[in-house]
Amino acid sequence: MTVLPTIPTELSDLMAKVGPIWASNTKGHIQLMIDKFTDVLKWSPKDNIAVESISYGPHERQKFELFNPVRGSAGRRPALIFVHGGAFTEGSRHRSTEIYANVLYYFARHGVAGINLGYRLAPEAQYPEATLDIASVVSWVRANANRLNVDPKRIFLMGHSAGGAHVGSYAYDKKLQPASGHGLAGVLIISGRVRADARDDNPNAKRVMAYYGSDTSVYDDLSPVSHVDAQSPPTFVACAEFENPLIDVYCFELAHRLAAAKGHAPPFMWLKGHNHTSIIAHFNTAEDELGRACLRFIQETPPS
Repeated sequence: MTVLPTIPTELSDLMAKVGPIWASNTKGHIQLMIDKFTDVLKWSPKDNIAVESISYGPHERQKFELFNPVRGSAGRRPALIFVHGGAFTEGSRHRSTEIYANVLYYFARHGVAGINLGYRLAPEAQYPEATLDIASVVSWVRANANRLNVDPKRIFLMGHSAGGAHVGSYAYDKKLQPASGHGLAGVLIISGRVRADARDDNPNAKRVMAYYGSDTSVYDDLSPVSHVDAQSPPTFVACAEFENPLIDVYCFELAHRLAAAKGHAPPFMWLKGHNHTSIIAHFNTAEDELGRACLRFIQETPPS
């Protein structure tokens, strides 16, 4: 029987303490959560998952890890490509020894081939270079589906924070997709900054400008939410009670625009008590309400 680590009471108490003051020190609170959840995730299950490191381009960040179940059903499995955050200018697919691998271990344990994607960062790589990196990996997965035992019609993209912005740009903006289309079965946006902004109340405004440029007059067109339409891929949206400023606002905007365009609301989850970091760091612990919702979305979404 698989034994999952529980979130200890002292960590739950800490989340409750820093949640209401999260925005007063987002960088410090993020690191605090990374450190605390890394200690918990050391005990998370990792057996029977084969991990392979692959380069998809010449840059040192153009690499990913493939997490594939050693055992599973005989049929083709879905694939999930995860894109990390970092306010456009920092971050890594290895935020710690456990984060963000925890996300891919979780999905691989449940029969989904996982990819932990690295991409180029600003200011070296500006819009839309990170999204073009995602496009390269989607193409790679489709081309290697047979070797991976993956169903090429069941490829999902999942992005957290700035990763959600890059994922959204690929999923919704047809200008950034190959001529054959996005090739996705669905998209999962977790606390994604899906609107570009340099507002005074955004503590990461300068980092947004480092990626999108200084001409804020074009930001609306560069924002993923601006390109949602009836043909956009099925999308699951989630955000935390305590977010980096404006991220929850933009997640609700994305859900509203999807509902208006498609005529029905997308699956949406608001996680009470969680913050911008714990919402992703708690994957592969005993608390898996969000994980189960993501799995249902993957299981119930028809092939592309």
